[in-house]
Amino acid sequence: MEFTLSLIKVFLPTALGFIVGMAITPLFTHYFYKYKIWKRTSRLDDERKEVEEISAEFKAIHNTSAELSTPRAGGIIIWMSVLITILVIFLISKLYPTPITEKLDFLSRGQTLLPFFALIAGSLIGLVDDLMATFVRKGIFLNGFPRRMMLGIVTLIGLAGGWWFFTKLDISSIAIPFNGNLELGFLFIPVFLLVVLATFSSSVIDGIDGLAGGVLAITFAAYAFLAFFQNQIDLAAFSGVISGGLLAFLWFNIPPARFYMGETGMLGLTVSLAVIAFMTDTVLLLPIIALPLTVTALSSALQIISKKIFGPKGKIFKVAPLHHHFESLGWSREKITMRYWVISIVFAVIGIIIALIS
Repeated sequence: MEFTLSLIKVFLPTALGFIVGMAITPLFTHYFYKYKIWKRTSRLDDERKEVEEISAEFKAIHNTSAELSTPRAGGIIIWMSVLITILVIFLISKLYPTPITEKLDFLSRGQTLLPFFALIAGSLIGLVDDLMATFVRKGIFLNGFPRRMMLGIVTLIGLAGGWWFFTKLDISSIAIPFNGNLELGFLFIPVFLLVVLATFSSSVIDGIDGLAGGVLAITFAAYAFLAFFQNQIDLAAFSGVISGGLLAFLWFNIPPARFYMGETGMLGLTVSLAVIAFMTDTVLLLPIIALPLTVTALSSALQIISKKIFGPKGKIFKVAPLHHHFESLGWSREKITMRYWVISIVFAVIGIIIALIS
């Protein structure tokens, strides 16, 4: 009976998150289009220097008209689905307290409060960025937070999270698969920061309709599975409800996308993903479980470094990140997206297996 209730505790919020997301999307979509929540300038304008170097390839795959007419704050659907689901289940458990309803409440200080805070804080900061890119007409915030400022904000989030783990949760080590734990001491904080920055850098995967939503839904589902088998049932439910919200978003993001995820989606999701990886002590498996995110971030970093050293002729990829490289080779966007989903499933399973046997 206890095992069955634990399964229900994970699967019910996941399904409810999807249903809530589907229910609230028409309302948000109405306001997205009513107030034209999309960028006023395209990446062809934002990145003039880079485009001059890759103009032929970049312009060939870049859909400026879609970018300037498709809402960019669709990530609201995801985190609002999570927020509403958590609130509904919490209120039911308090207003109609029974052993079952109280069991289903997964908002707990020990497991879900920190990743939930990371999700909401990151999403709200991202929402400010999206709204500035929409409504600011001139100045340094014309396209949202300048990159260095956004990097500084993410750094502060990473430092705060690392400090909380180290001082409040008394966590100072990471698991090495098949080799026990590595004690880091105070160095745990900068390691935590590096992981947060690395996951945030993978936000460039939000470049093709359906790509980021599908990959992240699979990744969070994998962490729901891992947390469940670590007996962190509340964390498993939280990861599951994020996956459910992502599936609702994906329903409307499949080509042609009704809206893009934007920073309000990617910032909150990547930061909370890093937190969940540390809470499940699988941070070194994160690059495997979320392989498409890893290779996307690496491809952009390698391209930038190579061009800095060797100039325009030092490009490793036709266009970075990697999914745009495949697009420039002639792959359809649908083929890229579906193959990324397949790779996500395969490597999420591989990561889970390694975590369970190590």
